[in-house]
Parts: sequence; C-alpha cells; structure tokens
Amino acid sequence: MPQIKPSQQITSQAANTRLVSSVKEARDRLGQKQGAERFEYELLLMFARNELTASLSIPLFAVILALSTTIWAPITQIITWLGMIFITKGIILILCRRFTALPRKDLNVALWRRRLTIAEIFYGLAWAGIAFIASQTTDQAAHIFIFASFIAVISIRMMFASTVMPLVISGTVPMTLALVTHFLLLQTPFYWAMAAMAIGIHAYLIFLMSGLNSTVHAMLEYRAEKDVLIGKLEEAKAFSDDARKRAEEANLAKSRFLATMSHELRTPLNAILGFSEVMKSEVFGPHSNPTYREYAEDIHTSGDHLLNLINEILDLSRIEAERYELHEQSIKLIDIADDCQHLISMRARNKGIEIQLIEEHELNPLWVDERAIRQVCLNLLSNAVKFTPQNGKITMKIGQTDDGGQYLCVEDTGPGIPEDEIEKVLKPFGQGSLAHETAEGGTGLGLAICQKLISIHDGHFSLKSELRQGTTVRFEIPKKRVIAGMAPLSNPFIENWDEEPQPLDPNSKEFEDLTSQIQNIIKTRQVKREYYANRDNKEYDAPVLKLKTATPQKGG
Repeated sequence: MPQIKPSQQITSQAANTRLVSSVKEARDRLGQKQGAERFEYELLLMFARNELTASLSIPLFAVILALSTTIWAPITQIITWLGMIFITKGIILILCRRFTALPRKDLNVALWRRRLTIAEIFYGLAWAGIAFIASQTTDQAAHIFIFASFIAVISIRMMFASTVMPLVISGTVPMTLALVTHFLLLQTPFYWAMAAMAIGIHAYLIFLMSGLNSTVHAMLEYRAEKDVLIGKLEEAKAFSDDARKRAEEANLAKSRFLATMSHELRTPLNAILGFSEVMKSEVFGPHSNPTYREYAEDIHTSGDHLLNLINEILDLSRIEAERYELHEQSIKLIDIADDCQHLISMRARNKGIEIQLIEEHELNPLWVDERAIRQVCLNLLSNAVKFTPQNGKITMKIGQTDDGGQYLCVEDTGPGIPEDEIEKVLKPFGQGSLAHETAEGGTGLGLAICQKLISIHDGHFSLKSELRQGTTVRFEIPKKRVIAGMAPLSNPFIENWDEEPQPLDPNSKEFEDLTSQIQNIIKTRQVKREYYANRDNKEYDAPVLKLKTATPQKGG
C-alpha cells in the first residue's frame, strides 16, 4: 500500500476545507432571504443581459419609425426625438454593462434597481414624445400607425423587463399615458375608443408579464434547490474523501502494528509458554511450594490463550487484506473431522458431552487447503463444546450436496442464539447476549474466520439457531473442488505371468476395458490441470490419447 506523505495530507485537507466553506457560503446565500427579494440580483442580472443582447433592436425600430413619421411631421422634431431615444438608450446600456461587470459581493442591489428604474422612466418619456409630434396631423392612417407602433414598442419593452416588474411599469406607463392623451385630445369618439383600447391592451400585457415573472421566480427557486442539493453532495463527497484517507492511514497503521506485533509478541510468548511448561512439569525437580506449580499452570494457560488470540487476529487480517494463500492438496473431509473430534474429545468428556460423527456414504477427496479446513472444523467443534451444557450432545454430519459438492454440519444442544443476533455473531468480535452467561471466554473471531476461510474456497457458510433449541452450523465445498473417483487399475487379461502373454485383439472387449481405464487416468489428471488453469486464467490443451495395439510384456 502506498504511503501518504504529510504534505499531501495537509494539501488535501486544505482543499477539502476550502470546498466545504465555499459550499456552505453558497447555500447560506441562497437561503438567507425568502420571496422576491431572495432572487433580486439574479432578476436584475437577467434584465441587464437581455438589454445588452438586444441593444440594437429598439434603436433600429426607432429609426424606422422616425423615417415613417417624416411624411407628416417636421424633420427637426423627428431628429430631436430620435436623439433623445439614443441618449436614454445609451444610458441604460451603460448601466447594464457596469452592473454585469461588478462582482456580486460589491453590488448594492437596491441602489442599482433604483438607478435602472429612473433610467427606464426617462426612456419611456422619450418614446412618449412621438405621440405629441404626430398629434399635429389630421390623417387618420397616421394616428393608427402611431397606435400600432406604440403597442409594438410596449410589448417589446415588457418582454425585455419581465423579470423585474417595477421596470415593466416604469418604462411602459409613460408611453401608454402619452398615447391615451394623444387620442383624447383629438375629441373624436373613434379615437376615444382607441384610447380605451390602449389602456385595455396595457392592462392585459401587465397581467401576462406578471405570470411570466412568476414563472421566472419558480425557475430560480428550482435552480436554487438544485444548487443546494449539489452543494450538499459536494460537501458529502469532501467528507467522504477525508474519511477514506483517514481509513487508508488507519489501515496502514494497522498493518504496521500487526507486522510488529507478530514478531514482538510471539517471540516472548513462546519463551513464556516454554519456560512455564518446564516449571509446571517440574522438569528440574519439584517445587518447594506446590503453589508455584499452580502459578506456572496459570501462566501457561493465559499465555496460550493470548497466543491463540494473536494468531486469530493475524489470520483475520491476512484474509481481509486478501493475502491469505491457499496451499491446496487432496484430503478427505471425514479424516479432518475425525482428527478434530479426537482433539476435542477430552474437553467434551470433562463436560459429559457426547460427540457423534456421521458420514452419509463414502465420499471422494477434496482439493482444498488442509490447514484452513482443519481450522474451520476445530473452531466449530470448539464453539459447540463451549456452548453445550453438561451431558449434552454434539452431532457432526458429513455428506454430499444436491449439486455434487460436500458439506460438514455441526449441531449442538446448547442455549441457541436469538434470531436478531445471528448477523452480529458472524462479524469479527461479535458475541451473542447468552455467550457471556453460558460459555467460556472467547474473542468472537472464530465464526468470522470460518466464514471467510470457506468463502475463499468458493464455498457457502450458514448458521441457523433457535433459542433454547441449539445451533446448527454448516459449510459447503463446491463441486469443482471434489476430485472425481476412479476404479483401481487392474489387468484381468494376464492372470498368470508365467504363461506366455497373448496379443490383444483391437476389436475385443478386453482391449476396450483397458482403453477405458487408461482414459480414466488421463481424465483425473486433466481435471486437476483444468482446475489450476481456470484458477490462473490460463488456457489448457487436453492431451490426446493415442493407443497402439501391442502385446503386454512379462513383468509390466
């Protein structure tokens, strides 16, 4: 595992700290206000960008309108009005450009909204001037043209300023008032109707813009919620990265500690166990005080318990780090179970416990790690003896699974495990609530190690228990680790070696039987080679049997 340098650790922690602080700042900024004021800056920014994007559309429209009104209006008045349009429009564009250029933290939103509102009022008044220039003509078509032009300009201005309703009203009300006044001064019912129509159109457009403004507000709220969620995810990711780095550092420290403990603790413990064994056995003569012998026995028992604990921790660490190497060989499960029963039998007899070993039928050998399977069997039997009360019974069953694999099952008549604690006892250092009352001392590592050892054999480990009904622990070895059986090789064709051997007929039954036995030998070797090839992800070419007709010779 690569080591983490202190400089890299400080840099990553500083980066994560900056990220978390920026995320919190953004989230607080988005949530500090409610309602319309919450997004005031965003709404003004949208208005300013709309104005800068379409900066030439309204002036070009004003030029077209000015050219059209020269038919009935004096040219000097048209030029003066067009100049006012350009000046007020230029002021608005300058304000919008400055507003978008300034950073958010340096802006006074209320002040800028007031500035833009005033500029919009003057812009609306400039547009209103065309209504009074055209009032001097008596041509009805000219008045209708002015009406249509004003409605178009008012609609465009409302669309641009729809994100900020005060700007919508301040920019368009002067135009509508000028148009209504223009028609009222003509003192004709037709133009009065057009004035009323202008008011109605303006009111309707205001209603539409209010709905559009509400839609923009909803969009900004959704975007703010999305930003908050993204911020929370980034914050969680930052904490996750920190936790992962701390876990890597802790794992590195654990590996170093275990490597040190393996040597520093095992060496003195072996010495303690050896000398205490000599002292309790009184190899160099009896003790002057018998109490010393009892002390030596206690020292040896405690040291042996501590050494077993260290070995279990180291085994579990190697398995979790995927550094546990299997040394497979051909073994029979019944032989392992019988040895383990013999080792545990003395402890069982001291408690009056009967251990029964049942094999369903003759089973083929397994291709497994003998030490690992033996450790699993010993752990399961040891746990069963621990938890089984006086005069209880333990049953070991060995048999074949439905898919062709093999299983070993250990049943006891102990107090059982509550259903809600089964998952707990299968975890490292996990012990049930009844363990402290009914059993001998333990570390809680046995079942976890058994489960992992069976897992690296591609097997299945299960535990079933019922309160006050006992516990059943079972592990299964898959079919691919079972070595297929083969009939013993014999030569029924030569019963007496003193006789002269006879040649075999290729079409005879004896020749076919001999060929079948040789093929069985090759198949057995092929199974082993295919297993190693599949485990190492290598291709394997099966051997081709080439058998020639020959005469068996005397002596083989």
